[in-house]
Amino acid sequence: MALPKAMRLKGHRPFDYIHKNSVKYYGKLMTFKIARSNPKILLSHKNIHSLNNFKIAISISKKVSKKAVVRNKIRRILQDYLLKNFRQENNHKPYWLLVNLKTSNSHNNKIELLKEFQHLIFKSGLFK
Repeated sequence: MALPKAMRLKGHRPFDYIHKNSVKYYGKLMTFKIARSNPKILLSHKNIHSLNNFKIAISISKKVSKKAVVRNKIRRILQDYLLKNFRQENNHKPYWLLVNLKTSNSHNNKIELLKEFQHLIFKSGLFK
C-alpha cells in the first residue's frame, strides 16, 4: 500500500531544502532528516489543502540493492508500517521527513529494519 499523495514529497526543491535545513538522527540501518515544512516550495504542485501537513520521502540507494524490486519491497514495508501506526493528529505537524537507508545486509531482516524505523521515529519526537 503506497502513501497517500498528500503525504509524499515530490520534486528536487524539497529534498534540497531538507538536506540544508534538517535535524539528523542516525541509526545503524538508516538516517532520518527532519525539517520544518516550507509550503512555498510546494506551491507548484497545486495541492493547496495539505501544504503544511506532515510529509515523508523514503530514499533507497542502488548501493542497498541493484534490483528495483528489492528496493521497492523495502520502501513498501516502511510505508506500510508508517500507515498502520500513523494517527491523524500527527498529520498536522508541520514537518518533512526524509528517510535514507544505509548500505547493509541487515535490510533482509524485516523485524530489525522496522525496529530501527520505529526507534528513530520516537527518538525524533514525530510520534508520541
